[in-house]
Amino acid sequence: MAAVPPRPSAASSPESSAMSSPRPAGEPAEVASVVQAALYRDGVRVSSPASLAETFRELREQPQGMAWIGLARPTESELLSLASEFDLHPLAVEDAMEAHQRPKLERYGDTLFVVLRAARYLDAPEQVDFGELHVFVGPDFVITVRHGAAPDLSAVRRRMEETPDLLKLGPEAVLYAILDAVVDGYAPVVAGVQNDIDEIETEVFGGDPQVSRRIYELSREMVEFQRATRPLVGMLHGLMAGFSKYGTDEELQRYLRDVADHVTHTSERVDAFRQALTEILTVNTTLVTQEQNAEMRALAEAGFEQNEEIKKISSWAAILFAPTLVGTIYGMNFAHMPELHWVFGYPFAILLMAVVCVTLYVVFKRRDWL
Repeated sequence: MAAVPPRPSAASSPESSAMSSPRPAGEPAEVASVVQAALYRDGVRVSSPASLAETFRELREQPQGMAWIGLARPTESELLSLASEFDLHPLAVEDAMEAHQRPKLERYGDTLFVVLRAARYLDAPEQVDFGELHVFVGPDFVITVRHGAAPDLSAVRRRMEETPDLLKLGPEAVLYAILDAVVDGYAPVVAGVQNDIDEIETEVFGGDPQVSRRIYELSREMVEFQRATRPLVGMLHGLMAGFSKYGTDEELQRYLRDVADHVTHTSERVDAFRQALTEILTVNTTLVTQEQNAEMRALAEAGFEQNEEIKKISSWAAILFAPTLVGTIYGMNFAHMPELHWVFGYPFAILLMAVVCVTLYVVFKRRDWL
């Protein structure tokens, strides 16, 4: 995002390993909620407390210091301890205890409470994975509560520690870096989704029967992506509106404006993706309908041809049935049948058969059965 602060390398950092005390033998291993806690003064880390209690104590001893505490799925007792120490509002603490919050920015006195939805693109399943991050920003502290794998806050911490001039601007600078990391994380997602849409367009015109399901699943992900990015635009504009009131550093203002520009662009891309998927689904429905109509037309034509053949067979069966009927009647050999002893009986029977057959043939021919 911003050009001045250098990006972190891929090397590991203390943020990526959980802080935990030695366990007795046989006790099951659990991931600690406190991922990393550190105290900073003038943009430089001065200590790395091993517990929340130690962090609180050292911060009181550092009047010009700033605490940055990172938690992952913390327990209720840990959040209540932080709330008591930093005077966090109960409503914000209640929101931080549970995930599935909408992105928002709220101010409680001197404390900002920010909810962010991070995203990452998973290449193997071709899916978008969403995480949730809650951030408390006060005069001398930053507390992050992470629900999910994204974003990588260890990289954010390394970046800030490598740029002390930015870190010494205080908690607002840390908030900027977190916002920047979240918005930066949207770029690979946008690229992955764009590639998925290109593949879907090929599958639609290739007649893939499974493409409708893929369109639907990706559309649902875009709805979630919209919910993550669209509120962020308003949140950043709200922060920018308070620059003068809260005395935000001018350099930090430029960085935040840069983040706002990028998230606006991302939000517009996501809106375009959702519209494109809607149009693709409409095109796919039209193509499927046309294919079904073609199949129905082919079946109708086959049925029509079959009916024509049945008509011909039925017509000839009726024509051949007539002489059979006459011959059967005169073949019964009853004693009292006048025509049996008539001189013209045989010619009459033949003539009768011929007349009936010709009559039936003419009738069927006029009805186009033959």
